Amino acid sequence: MSDLEATLRTALARPLDRTDLEGLGEKYEGKVRDNYVKDGRRVLVTTDRISAFDRVLGTLPLKGQILNATATYWFDATKHLAPNHVLEVPDPNVIVGVECEPLPVELVMRSYVTGVTSTSLWTHYERGLRTFAGHRLPDGLKKNERLPEAILTPSTKAEKGGHDVTVSRDELLAMGQVSARDLDRAAELAAALFAFGQARCLERGLILVDTKYEMGKTRSGEIVVIDEIHTPDSSRYWFAESYAARFAAGQEPESFDKEHVRRWLAAQGFTGDGPIPTIPDDVKVEASRRYAEAYSTITGRAFEANLEEPVARIRRNLGLG
Repeated sequence: MSDLEATLRTALARPLDRTDLEGLGEKYEGKVRDNYVKDGRRVLVTTDRISAFDRVLGTLPLKGQILNATATYWFDATKHLAPNHVLEVPDPNVIVGVECEPLPVELVMRSYVTGVTSTSLWTHYERGLRTFAGHRLPDGLKKNERLPEAILTPSTKAEKGGHDVTVSRDELLAMGQVSARDLDRAAELAAALFAFGQARCLERGLILVDTKYEMGKTRSGEIVVIDEIHTPDSSRYWFAESYAARFAAGQEPESFDKEHVRRWLAAQGFTGDGPIPTIPDDVKVEASRRYAEAYSTITGRAFEANLEEPVARIRRNLGLG
């Protein structure tokens, strides 16, 4: 057993599944992050919760720490391209940011026809549909094949437990929840970030297949990146070295995003509806190992875990006593 696996198995006993941090302001609980808003600041606590199929499925050991470290890396690496909300990172699970009004849309960038969910691009394409979020797709594509060019496929943002819906730019504007000016600025930032992320990842032997961005609007009207960026939760990563051979053989690419958990659930017959199967510890540890490997591969740094009881540590680092 590797040192990382031993650490992850130890952390199974102390999952950060939720927080209640009085004194930080109004709380909003997302699928993965607990948010606290007060005095123009937002405290984002990245928990160990994992979501897929638009459902919260349980926890993975140290997932929150790995995601927070990955997002912090990318926020710093891309701040010359797109402004973001980060003010400080006072704890392994916490980012403090400027409070923004979130845009009611997820900016989803895609470069490959892939996926296993009922709403994925591949599922859509396999059914014979050739238009996706307003984009015309060519005939003859195979699963996991690269698209002629990266496309933006916006998605509505469902409440926890609901289902996101992919829409075209025109459909989104017709809903009247976001202006054309804000949407087009967000789309411009998303395209720049995705191109940068793909280039940086390829240098590390990875393919950034697709990702989603959350954008917010500051009080001064500036569109900034919020929430997270290019983590294995919001992004699909494949290993570049083995992609071509596996694609030619009709095999699934090697990946280390939450697709590992999605595939295990799909093998149990779960595709998003009905009771959620209990995820075994071995699957949890392997998923977290892949998250940690993603972090190390992308950043060139070993993941350093903190095994303190997480809520007490967070309270101390935020000065809550």
